[in-house]
Amino acid sequence: MRGITELTSVTGLNPGLNIDPHKGRPTVSCTMSTDALRAVASECQAAATGFSDEQAAEGLAVTDALRAIFLARLASLAASTLGYPAAETTLLLLPPELLSVILSTLDTRSLARLAATCGPLWLDAPTPVSGTRDIGLVEAELRRRAETRGLEVRSTLPEGSTSWVPYLLQRDRCGRQVPLAAGLDHSIFVGKGGRLLTCGKSGSIRLLAHAVDPDADLSVRLQIGPPSPVPSMQDRRVVSVATSGGHCLALSAEGEAYSWGNGYDGALGHADENSRAVPSRIESLSRIVSIAVGFDLMSAAVDEDGKLFTWGRAAYRYDGKTPNSLGYALDVPALCQRTPKWVEALSQDRVVDVALGLGSTLVVTDTGAVFSFGSSHEGVLGHGSLKAEVLPRRIEALTQMGRRFVAVAAGYGHAVALTEEGELYGWGHGQANGHGREERTPHRVAALIGQRVKHVTAGQYSSCAVTEKGELFTWSSTATWRPDHDFYELGHGVDTPQATPKRVEGLVGVRVAAVAFGACHTLAADEDGVVWAFGRRSALGLDDPNPAPVMTPTLIPTVRVRA
Repeated sequence: MRGITELTSVTGLNPGLNIDPHKGRPTVSCTMSTDALRAVASECQAAATGFSDEQAAEGLAVTDALRAIFLARLASLAASTLGYPAAETTLLLLPPELLSVILSTLDTRSLARLAATCGPLWLDAPTPVSGTRDIGLVEAELRRRAETRGLEVRSTLPEGSTSWVPYLLQRDRCGRQVPLAAGLDHSIFVGKGGRLLTCGKSGSIRLLAHAVDPDADLSVRLQIGPPSPVPSMQDRRVVSVATSGGHCLALSAEGEAYSWGNGYDGALGHADENSRAVPSRIESLSRIVSIAVGFDLMSAAVDEDGKLFTWGRAAYRYDGKTPNSLGYALDVPALCQRTPKWVEALSQDRVVDVALGLGSTLVVTDTGAVFSFGSSHEGVLGHGSLKAEVLPRRIEALTQMGRRFVAVAAGYGHAVALTEEGELYGWGHGQANGHGREERTPHRVAALIGQRVKHVTAGQYSSCAVTEKGELFTWSSTATWRPDHDFYELGHGVDTPQATPKRVEGLVGVRVAAVAFGACHTLAADEDGVVWAFGRRSALGLDDPNPAPVMTPTLIPTVRVRA
């Protein structure tokens, strides 16, 4: 209770704390006026940006203590005296400034549940003929989140939507926007203000996007040290990036998708197979909220209505000539789709996340279901067999677990999926799935039981998980056939594989928020956008001639990404 004592001395708040001997429940009497509480909340909110880590930790302690003191008393008052649902009335008794702070801490699903059971918080009134429309606290919080992520919010509701709160909730859930991406020997960043930056070494100029001429000689080799702005994208505000060893995608705040790199098999979505050294807008896509790139010249995008579009190479190279990785059937002679095409088989579902492996695709819908299609190399589809699936098929093993899934990631032959409770499930090839053995159907990753995971991603032969505390765990395949025999992208300081999840000790004390895995390097950003990197040095943008790989996390001082 030390935090409460300090709060009392600063603000004049003088709660009397008593414990009910029958229920062990704290109750409170407080003589501080509502206006005084509002003033305190406003002062705290204004000062929040200047907190040090120690002050922030103390603030959390104070918050926990306040919760213990007030909530039980207010809930009891709501239920017995006012006759309203306890949760709703408890929140409505709080000052709006304090309530806004509470709403900002909730994840999207929790915010949706609260909005659905608390009409005054929803307050989704129509726009009057003249004047401005009243905006409820939930809608205000969702608009704040969209602004923070750099997303443009329409001035009018899109066709088919009748209410702002459901539309904004869906927009907040759809699309996992990542401010960094790692390829074979290159890295991509979304800097402050939405600037697109690249660095690393490229076998040709095309992947680093630093040509100023669309017709530049694509055979020119290029190496860039510190991350540098892409010249042709300086008038665009980027919010998310994705890349592989061959091509790249970027997403703007206006929902426009841009592509560059290797254009073979229509991977860039421009109705041809031309490679491009300058990012070019994919004209057939609009209102996009999420993008993904596969390891085998395949691409995907999700729009704000939850529709999935795929394009590029349709056949996994080891599966003969069967087109099976795009989610729809193609004529046998057509082994690629050169422009984005809607996956109509998912027309009854809203897609919230998509991951592309090597000839395989995994999708999460807003109902929490996971679908997969394409090649089932190493059992990556999760159906218990090696049979390919042309159309999306629900992974029944995950459905039977009774969990709602929110995110998925895929590598060459393995996959991991995350539940809304923070549980991680893995399957597919050997140790990269987190189990230390091959699994053709999903099983929970035992090494992370007890950890609440909030973010997952996968590389070719590796995977990682970020916990709610911001701790980074990495692991990899131990297969001897791996073409490059180093494991520097794991960040554990040794050139050896790691079969099960292990915490990256070099990031202890850092709250990791986003991670990108490349073929042999890793990028990790904290909640303030500070970036650490490890792995193959040529890809990291350290401007260091030392050819030795970076074995443990090293700060990249010249770039900060969108938080």
